[in-house]
Amino acid sequence: MTTDGPSATNEDSASARIPPRWVIRSAWVIHRALYRLSGRRVGLRPPEPHRYGMMALQTTGRRTGERRTAIVAYIEDGEHLVTMAMNGWGEPPPAWWLNLQASPEASVELPGERRPRLVTARQAQGAEHDRLWEEFRQVEDDGTDLDALARLRSRPTPLVVFEHRETDAG
Repeated sequence: MTTDGPSATNEDSASARIPPRWVIRSAWVIHRALYRLSGRRVGLRPPEPHRYGMMALQTTGRRTGERRTAIVAYIEDGEHLVTMAMNGWGEPPPAWWLNLQASPEASVELPGERRPRLVTARQAQGAEHDRLWEEFRQVEDDGTDLDALARLRSRPTPLVVFEHRETDAG
């Protein structure tokens, strides 16, 4: 059973420290700008045994219908890609996750691939969630306590599985 849940303790807050919100948001803006200004040559990386990969996720805005891009950390689970639907460990869910809940079809750009990969997103449940959470814990071996960070939030952290889909007919 996963320990990802809402019961934060004083010990958790001492061991789980996150930067101020303005630092996190600034890092996101800079990361996306580097990616865009470099012609998509800088900003993505493949996952390694003890390091997350970084991919560009394009979703459709649930209100505007416009394409939105976020760069998110991911791991591979066989042919699937998996990420955490969290907003810099903040309380609100990230906009890209809300967009995917409204329209699960998206595309991802991975390092070394010439074209975006079409994917369908779904939330991992039950035993699959627990197994994938453990995979994330194994990747996060730099001393960060993933469970303590998750307990700082009032809700569990959804894990999003991206399944490859064929090109649209037409």
